[in-house]
Amino acid sequence: MLRIFLKEAMHDFERRSGCKLTYEQLAAATGLSVSTLQSIASRAAYNPRLSTISTLCEALDCGPEILLRRTPIKVK
Repeated sequence: MLRIFLKEAMHDFERRSGCKLTYEQLAAATGLSVSTLQSIASRAAYNPRLSTISTLCEALDCGPEILLRRTPIKVK
């Protein structure tokens, strides 16, 4: 399963740039709503469009390997 690690990508951006981003600032930079960003950051099963991932990568100046990670699927 691919998961989006938005908070971690935002921390990585801060570390690289020295600029801390809030969800509000990221929303303004991407055109995404704050509630969408919060959902992406907190809901493991959130399924955004590929264009949303691309937009986030552009705003955070990173590749998808920073934002996305494969995690094992938990078998019940």
